[in-house]
Amino acid sequence: MPNPYSTTDPQPRRTTPRESFGGTGSSFERTATRSSPDSTTTCPPYKGTTTCPYCGVGCGVVATIEDGALVDVAGDPAHPANQGRLCVKGSALHETMGERGRLSHPVVDGEAVGWEEALQCVASRLASTQREHGRESVAAYLSGQLLTEDYYVANKLFKGFLGTPHVDTNSRLCMASAVAAYKRSFGADAVPCCYEDLECAELVVLVGSNLAWNHPVIYQRLKAAKQRNPLMRIVVIDPRVTDSCEIADLYLGIAPGSDARLFNGLLAWMHAAGRVDRIYLERHTRGFEETMQAACEDDVGIEAVARDCDVDAERLETFFYWFATQLHVVTLYSQGINQSSSGTDKCQAIINCHLAGGKIGLPGAGPFSITGQPNAMGGREVGGLANQLAAHMDYHTPGAIDRVTRFWRTETLTPTLPGAPGFKATELFDAIERGEIRAVWIMATNPVVSLPEANRIKRILAACPLVIVSDCMANAEILEVADIVLPATGWSEKDGTVTNSERCISRQRGLLPPPGEARHDWWIMTQVAARLGFAEAFPYVDPFEIFDEHARLSGFENAVEGEGSESDGATWRPFDISGLAGLDRAGYDGLAPVQWPVTAAAPAGTPRLFENGRFATPDGRARLLPVRPQAVRQELTRERPLRLNTGRVRDQWHTMTRTARASRLMNHRGEPFVDIHPLDAERLGVADQQLVELTGGDGLYRGRARIAKSQRPGELFAPMHWNDAFSGQAKVNGLVAAVVDPISGQPESKQAAVSLRPLPISWEATLIVAADIAAEIAPAIESGREDCAYWARIPLAHSVRWQLGGQPDAAGRDWLAWAESHLPVPASQWSHDETRGRLRASGIDNGRLRWWLMVGPPEGLPSLRWLDDCFASEGDQLLDRETRRRILAGCASGARSDGPIVCSCHQVGQNSIIAAIRAGDTSVEALGARLACGTQCGSCQPELKALLEEETQEEMADASL
Repeated sequence: MPNPYSTTDPQPRRTTPRESFGGTGSSFERTATRSSPDSTTTCPPYKGTTTCPYCGVGCGVVATIEDGALVDVAGDPAHPANQGRLCVKGSALHETMGERGRLSHPVVDGEAVGWEEALQCVASRLASTQREHGRESVAAYLSGQLLTEDYYVANKLFKGFLGTPHVDTNSRLCMASAVAAYKRSFGADAVPCCYEDLECAELVVLVGSNLAWNHPVIYQRLKAAKQRNPLMRIVVIDPRVTDSCEIADLYLGIAPGSDARLFNGLLAWMHAAGRVDRIYLERHTRGFEETMQAACEDDVGIEAVARDCDVDAERLETFFYWFATQLHVVTLYSQGINQSSSGTDKCQAIINCHLAGGKIGLPGAGPFSITGQPNAMGGREVGGLANQLAAHMDYHTPGAIDRVTRFWRTETLTPTLPGAPGFKATELFDAIERGEIRAVWIMATNPVVSLPEANRIKRILAACPLVIVSDCMANAEILEVADIVLPATGWSEKDGTVTNSERCISRQRGLLPPPGEARHDWWIMTQVAARLGFAEAFPYVDPFEIFDEHARLSGFENAVEGEGSESDGATWRPFDISGLAGLDRAGYDGLAPVQWPVTAAAPAGTPRLFENGRFATPDGRARLLPVRPQAVRQELTRERPLRLNTGRVRDQWHTMTRTARASRLMNHRGEPFVDIHPLDAERLGVADQQLVELTGGDGLYRGRARIAKSQRPGELFAPMHWNDAFSGQAKVNGLVAAVVDPISGQPESKQAAVSLRPLPISWEATLIVAADIAAEIAPAIESGREDCAYWARIPLAHSVRWQLGGQPDAAGRDWLAWAESHLPVPASQWSHDETRGRLRASGIDNGRLRWWLMVGPPEGLPSLRWLDDCFASEGDQLLDRETRRRILAGCASGARSDGPIVCSCHQVGQNSIIAAIRAGDTSVEALGARLACGTQCGSCQPELKALLEEETQEEMADASL
């Protein structure tokens, strides 16, 4: 049977604009008239503006299209979020798209089908599930990768017309605690700050945020602001010493989970020092006395707080003094705060300090939760969370159920909207396991990798009667448990809006036609809705119509700021974009970035909220709420004595289905790894770069140890990205227990309890195979049948590299015989260094390199860039004799390995940088002038600075001998 996920359609058929987008006037139609992949006409290059699909910074992008292909991207200098900057992931966007590796047609029960059959199948199976098991037997699990228009249709379909409350999103995993705290204090999920506040603050506090790696463009903006204003101070509060510490004036390496204790101590210190703003508290807040009383239930002396947080008391008091004595303070926090079993209280403790000091509603002041995904906020605007309805109305919002029912006119087709919230993310999958939910539609996310107890989630979905998956990539692990697969459009094809961390709505424009049979998510859902009998309620033929309805709902019975009360049923909802209602297609296409609220009173948007001290609560006052610090729920034990922190790496995004397609993004951290403190490594018998195994939750994680003084003793760090598509046993969320915050439902992903041991292997090997035959070879390597305890697949530009390790002893294996039986051509040349236990071999067929093998630890690898280029020969460009002779060495004559890549933008390795330092380049600027490293996105500058410091220390040590 042909591969149902193949990106090669046996009968290619290009859809018309109307078929693909449901209407004329779409961006697809305009793009197709310029250049069609089926056309033989060569069109001149043109540029289009859109937004980046990765983190919540929401950077503007200028994309260059030539002959129907995306050939280059650059930062949009006119976009307020990034002002022309792009990080390395954003700058590689054009390398991660295209038809290769894409889902190309619908698949039902393993068989490729047409859209009509797929849509009818989805509709009939959802309908039959509800008939047999009730309305709440179906659910949807959404993603911050969806556009707002997609999200809106999904929420309306499931809650409004299918009548199930069980709609949640992977934003639950990153933003839910921040949302809950904002709503408790301000009456709404309303981030009060904007990016400009970071640039005009006197003090910026980074808490649980490695800004340099996870939001690099904002980090570069902050770094530039500090250079312009030497009086600005920056404090980093994090258990790890991260690259963000490069610009810190003060670092507090607190114990994991002690954030609430620290900020309660800060609040008490401010009160004792007379640094609370009594006038602001009396005019604009409630709850200060009760909050202070709760904070003081613990010993709030500096020494006691420092002891509980495991930081130096003098440094802690310095932070308290700086925070208390400055008015223009921004506290920027992210997953290190949110991903906790008491994340809502930790966010609350930060907000309490800002309200107590009146440090909000001013330029350069406020508690600023920075979003993880590009459209996590847009999803919340339309009701993407299980506890929401739509337009920032919750189930408990007075009159909200009736209001949304009347707006959507659901009473004409269904009894009513659900009367209570649905299951949050982890609860939803528990309900599937119990059999309460019998059908789930998963869109643009990979819960078998990203949710806690990820291996269990995969088992749950495998047993679920109906799993529908909409995705754009063929290598998403979720496809393995899908009954129905629907090919969705991806970035540069999708057409709609996103909202970034500062409430800025931007257009993500469709610049290219969808590949194969891919369709927009909103279109797929409207077609299913029509087949369920709801066509009248889902008449959309263009995304601007969805946006218009969304904008109108945001202003529907929404009181004017400062007016209305619970008694008259009209409360002020800060999310109001009614000023954008009525846009036609041209107006929608030309929509410039704008921050909500956008109303008749604020047609140009609102950069900063609560400047007048009025909040979205019934009485207009913000709430301070008591916080009692809670211990980490995943307790350490004798069997699992180490604390594991999970997170992102600089060059990858989520589960790597897209970023791993750009080979240069794999060079900085190519394998799964574990950062471990030198004392722990010595105690456990672990050497740098040795393979290790973590045990925790219901999973195993295997990766390469990195000895890192940046870790606290007793604590580890491992990345969240790797999964079964890229490595065996490297799914870090399999180690995380499904422990959640009782208020927000957000998992405690930052504080897992694990054990670590060296992975017992007797051999390691590197195998590099030409890209066109890699898929044939992968099953034998990745199945575990070859005594392979560890494998990691690393895509290169022209080939695929596997790092391997296992049993039995390599000396007992005939590697040349193994190569002949597993690889397409026998070894053409080989060498064996018996003293070092290394073997190198390669297979060359008709003048082309087909595979290269090195048996031995990977630190002996040559320059992989040169070797990868040898796989690129095609046509008449055959390998010459000298190149063939040098292939075993892995480099051209006289060349040497660049070492680990530091600068991904320009592919500059550590060895080249060290050589330049020793040649006299003693600054980041000098290195940039010689090697170009650090001159594009700037993300590698902290590492360059660290290398400079290391070389300086070594030079001083040598001089003292």
